Amino acid sequence: MKLDSEHTLILPLLDNKKDHVCLPLAINVILSFWGEYNLEREAEERSRKYKDIKGSIFIEGIEIAETRGFLAKIFKSNLLVLKKKIDQGIPSIVIMPGLMETIQHATVVTGYDPKEDRIITYVPEPDTVGSIPEKKFLELWEQDGSLAITIIPNDLKINEEDNTNKDPTYKMCFEAERLLYIGRITEAIEKLRKAIDINKSNELALDMLGSIYNEIKSDEAKDYFEASLKLNPKFYLAYRGIGNYYLRKEKYLLAEKYYSSAISINPNRFGPIYKNRGIVRLKLDDNKGAVSDLTSYLNQCPNAHDKNNIELAIKELSSKIM
Repeated sequence: MKLDSEHTLILPLLDNKKDHVCLPLAINVILSFWGEYNLEREAEERSRKYKDIKGSIFIEGIEIAETRGFLAKIFKSNLLVLKKKIDQGIPSIVIMPGLMETIQHATVVTGYDPKEDRIITYVPEPDTVGSIPEKKFLELWEQDGSLAITIIPNDLKINEEDNTNKDPTYKMCFEAERLLYIGRITEAIEKLRKAIDINKSNELALDMLGSIYNEIKSDEAKDYFEASLKLNPKFYLAYRGIGNYYLRKEKYLLAEKYYSSAISINPNRFGPIYKNRGIVRLKLDDNKGAVSDLTSYLNQCPNAHDKNNIELAIKELSSKIM
């Protein structure tokens, strides 16, 4: 597609192999945009303390940027601010819904097209960009709390009229995530509680705390999920989380309700949620619904580790329906 050069930034092309546990591709490409290269050695050194971790530990990449003299901000944003940053020459990282077995992913916003009302995003392929209608972009972005990350040189002079650097609580969420990866659950809880004390409107912190409490089988989980949903009725992760809570409590009708709410927000987001709802429907003696959900799970996750078992379950349940 032809880009609106006035409102589009050209970022360097990086290979997908440049995506490290401690240096996500999104951060790496932005640092390359600012002329900072050869970060892989530091990323590899940092990654040694993490074993068998899939995905990225975002706060590590942010700290790599900060050690190189960059200013990183994590904040709740909006479309107007994203566009303003682009016009200032600053790309933004946004947290968006994932696909298949990935719950979330980071996307770099590199521009916008005011004539077509589209958001332009970075794609690590030659002569390729992403182009998303603004309405669709906002719907997807809202599902994860409309978070944005900017990384700029410390000496870059720009006019700041927003409060993006005054709320530390979203960065605290990323720090808590790292604590969870290394099993320091009590410290993660303390970090998130402190974040909520500072900003009671941080739906991400509330959802994360709900997830931790659910993992340790605390009934406090439900209250935090509900508080998150009250702030953002489109917050997919909180619907999934409270569905998991009710599944654990064996309240299957409520679990089905909340899983269905998450799926209605984004039916293509996270394949394993269909397996969970399939299990719930099986408990509710809804074999037809269970078969449908387990089939959807495999359609979205064709390489699932439990594929053979799920196929056997589908076959057995299908024979009971006939």
